[in-house]
Amino acid sequence: MIRRTFAVALASALAFPAFAQAPAWPAAQPVIAVVPFSPGGSVDVAARITMPRLAEKLRQTVVVENTVGASGTIAAQRVINARADGYTLFFAVNSPVTVAPLVSPNTYKYDGLRDLVPVATVASSPFVLVGRPTLPAANASELVKLIRSQPGKLNFGTDGVGTGLHVTAEMLKQRAALDMVHVPYKSGPQVLTEVAGGQIDLAVLPVALVQAFVRDGKVRAYGVTSAQRWATLPDVPALAETAEFKGFDVNSWVGLLLPAHTDRAIVDRLAQAVNEMVAEPETQKKLSDAGYKPLQLSGPAFAAYLAQERKDLAATIAAAKIRID
Repeated sequence: MIRRTFAVALASALAFPAFAQAPAWPAAQPVIAVVPFSPGGSVDVAARITMPRLAEKLRQTVVVENTVGASGTIAAQRVINARADGYTLFFAVNSPVTVAPLVSPNTYKYDGLRDLVPVATVASSPFVLVGRPTLPAANASELVKLIRSQPGKLNFGTDGVGTGLHVTAEMLKQRAALDMVHVPYKSGPQVLTEVAGGQIDLAVLPVALVQAFVRDGKVRAYGVTSAQRWATLPDVPALAETAEFKGFDVNSWVGLLLPAHTDRAIVDRLAQAVNEMVAEPETQKKLSDAGYKPLQLSGPAFAAYLAQERKDLAATIAAAKIRID
């Protein structure tokens, strides 16, 4: 009886191998990399540089899908609600992960550090404070004097209330005691077009987005937000070189996260592939040319970075009284 039962079970397993063992990740289907902002923006640029190479590493198709809206939170919620099977990735920045839940806790019920698993970073980049070409201030020091001489008169644009760009601009305002009016837009490219056209005075935007406009003289760059000058804009000072912004150092990461409860083996496999990809000279050159600096943080180190970032951002958001609810 025992022998006959074993024989039947073995025959069934051979006849139906699909039920015997599921294909190892990521063999079953293409992987979706969800980008929370529009095509052509700085985050999208980084995704389209790195995701094809990640696909080669994983030996599986990786499809970039732009899910736009609500400062990236629609994309965040899409990933959080996805199956935790490794086939839906979040190619993210801090806006939807750490910023939005702080700014609008009654609207965005998720916790980016609890409902998402940090996998690995890909790169980092500072922002640039830029102004319309006709603004009567040649450098950051003169700009500070101009703003202080006309409190509440000048405005600045960002890609929305409570985004990483908005919070960085508020940090600058707080550091130098500046009084300016925030003008929120739906996307970074829209802001860039408006400041180049003179419709708004100033903007805080990513290096990857503005560097071509700066080189062509379409906007005036007052400084990058990193502590040191940036390689792709060597003639643009760091804002930290100006007395009013001494010590200022803000950089934005881009990286991959997965839905909570994703199998640890999948998280580790993906982190290894990302780290290998970012270490490759060709990937580093492409990222550098686009205005990014390769950044490698994974697992607990990435999680600790996000926790500290949220703590720092919470203080700025509270001081600026940024609230959407």
